[in-house]
Amino acid sequence: MFGKLWGRGGRERPEADPYALPVPRRQKDGTYTLRALGDARVLALTDAVRADDWAAFTTALAPFDLGRDHHVLSELAELGGVQNWIVEAAEGKEEYRATALLVAGARNIAWGWEARTRASAKNVTREQWRLFHERLEVAEEQLLEAAELRPEWSTPWSRLLTSGRGMSLGDTVNETRLAAALRRDPLDLAAHHEWVSYLQPRWSGEPGQALAFARESLTRAPQGHRLGCVIACAHIEDWVESDDGKCLETPGIQAELRAAAEHSILHPDYVRVPGWQHDFSLFAMALALAGERRTARRVFGALDGAFTGRPWSYLSQPEKQFARFRSRV
Repeated sequence: MFGKLWGRGGRERPEADPYALPVPRRQKDGTYTLRALGDARVLALTDAVRADDWAAFTTALAPFDLGRDHHVLSELAELGGVQNWIVEAAEGKEEYRATALLVAGARNIAWGWEARTRASAKNVTREQWRLFHERLEVAEEQLLEAAELRPEWSTPWSRLLTSGRGMSLGDTVNETRLAAALRRDPLDLAAHHEWVSYLQPRWSGEPGQALAFARESLTRAPQGHRLGCVIACAHIEDWVESDDGKCLETPGIQAELRAAAEHSILHPDYVRVPGWQHDFSLFAMALALAGERRTARRVFGALDGAFTGRPWSYLSQPEKQFARFRSRV
């Protein structure tokens, strides 16, 4: 089956992807920055947005369902300025209004976080907070309307978890949004990842809550499903929360990460869709931080030098850190 990983002699050999972009020139360390999820169809979509070309956008959108495809939506959310024209471009084209609102809402959340930056709350200025909240408020309106127009979609609710966390809307609102996302897709990794973040003490949770939620979630994940990445997400978030840079370097955590990787991304039933590199990067980072080299070597090998930005952006000098961890394993 297209895109699956077949274990042969301990190495993964996916079938050729007809939409794969050529690998750009690598750095001296063998790495390169992944663009457009490494997919020619995604590149056509992002190129259309950069050109403010509505007709090209709707044509390129055909292979994707943004109401369920978080990776593709995230690519669009990183494109500055799309929020300024896409909703207006959909005027009179009701079949696309929800899509336009979804893209604009996702972009406004990303834009809001750009204003806030990753600084701790005490180091965010009053002006940064103002812009952060203004942009998230706009995003909330857009995403709620998109969710109303397309009640079967899960992505608006997952993004509303992000804005709800940023705006400190509280447990009741955010639990309702989580339930709404999971009713539409009980195995939605993005919603689970958002909840793992929400349960961290720096936001709204208590120590251990996020990891307990991730472990319970894994019990519901079929073998080969990307939801297994929730374990890597939880350990990375715990590492971010900790003052101990070696907090993941325990035999128990190493074993748990190995088992989760074998259950999900390294299982023969895992299907590589556009954005699969982000799933592998979650495990690559978690395994590297845990000092688990054997499984990390397999995961980094599958990435073949592709740097994804997330989750490496948790680190200072993320590209250099990616290359450093890669060379170590």
